[in-house]
Amino acid sequence: MDDIFIRILDLTSYISSPLLHFLEDLYFGIFNGCPAVEYPSSASYHERQFTFKECASSSNHSVATHRGTQRRLVNAKEHLCVNTGTEAGDTHGGTSLVLKRLTLPLCGLRLFRRLALASWRCFLGFCKHTIERVKSIISRVQKGLRGSSDDIGWMQRTPGLPPVKDGTTRFLELLQGVRNGKHILPDSFVYLLIPGLFSNHGPLYFVATKRFFSKMGLACHIAKIHSEASVEHNAWVLKNYIEELYWGSGKRVMLLGHSKGGVDAAAALSKYWPDLQGKVAGLALVQSPYGGTPIASDVLREGQVADKKARRVMELLICKLIKGDFQAMEDLTYEKRKDFILSHKLPEEIPLISFHSEANIAPSVLATLTQIAHAELPWFPLPTFSDGPSNDCVQPSRKVPVVIPLSAAMAVCALHLRLRYGEKSDGLVTCRDAEVPGSVVIRPDKKFDHAWMVYSSWKKNPTEPDCCEMCEAILTLLVELGETKNKGKNKW
Repeated sequence: MDDIFIRILDLTSYISSPLLHFLEDLYFGIFNGCPAVEYPSSASYHERQFTFKECASSSNHSVATHRGTQRRLVNAKEHLCVNTGTEAGDTHGGTSLVLKRLTLPLCGLRLFRRLALASWRCFLGFCKHTIERVKSIISRVQKGLRGSSDDIGWMQRTPGLPPVKDGTTRFLELLQGVRNGKHILPDSFVYLLIPGLFSNHGPLYFVATKRFFSKMGLACHIAKIHSEASVEHNAWVLKNYIEELYWGSGKRVMLLGHSKGGVDAAAALSKYWPDLQGKVAGLALVQSPYGGTPIASDVLREGQVADKKARRVMELLICKLIKGDFQAMEDLTYEKRKDFILSHKLPEEIPLISFHSEANIAPSVLATLTQIAHAELPWFPLPTFSDGPSNDCVQPSRKVPVVIPLSAAMAVCALHLRLRYGEKSDGLVTCRDAEVPGSVVIRPDKKFDHAWMVYSSWKKNPTEPDCCEMCEAILTLLVELGETKNKGKNKW
């Protein structure tokens, strides 16, 4: 019986010692990156020799493992005896009992310390992340509230850009003459009207003006461009279109661009002036966001609250519903316009006119309707209730006007820009951003919204000039300005 208990005790010591070493190696390997100091267990001081032949297994690998364990235990015992001054055979002393009882508590304290430090580091990291997140949100909110305050009117503050000249007085004189029947616009030019953004969805865009010019015997065309395309793409299309008109008629081309159409035309002259020189007689930009527009910048500005969601909504509207190019909207932001204008200067010899207006924000404008298209209806004869045939049947009109409260939407946008930035605008373009450097600026005394120059109002006022007369007066002033430049005079 004694021999059985001895064998069981030796086997227990043999198993417990590698287990303690494994736990210590695991702990120190995780937290310190180095192996643990080997502490002997109670089996290290047992005087009996455990022979592997008495065990059930006879594997050579087990024998090698057992011998390595024995050597490690003997070394630990000798190291302990040297440090404590005891005999090697004194294995049942108080030192082994103290070490055995203090090893696991010390490991537990060190483990607790490590866990506490790790928890504190996690807490500090969470606090730092929270602070950075709050700062980011505050910065995005401030950027959104600031909006385009620093960008509006940037061309007037940029050194090196030529100043503008006021031509309002002469324009009003020419406009009064046009209204009195004095039409002096020459037929020695081809007049090209360039529509702006989303013009493809308004079939009456520039139609009244083209018809008005054609009745006077003038060669007038509306540029067939994709209004929702990028500025660079439309500039190339307009360059080819102008060359086609010039070579087909032998006359120079007068350009009048509205909204983004003016930006596209200016880009064509800036990029391809060596090819267009001598073919273009002048350019009039009517309510064009030449310097940019806060509407596009505020929606697409990065770094503000919900910027990605706003961009996705605009991409859905422009790319999916309208089948346009999202770059067309981005090209009207202040950032894109600054890069383009500073890189591509307009030629100095070309006559330039900038026309801008201020929208009416009175409450009565909310009830104003704008005709943007007409619907074609089939002819239906009205039924007659007489016995005999009648030739007096009234035929209904086949053209039904399509009207929307476009002026009301422009008034709301103009009020928004006035309250937020304190800037006058036509609803989409501020007055300062529409003044092209080096151009003659027209600042009319009447209030017109952004769509008034290309669409006719549902209720016309006969005492006020219409958009056709305004365009004729603008082009007449442009012709005079070109003649003055050709003579080498400058009366502006």
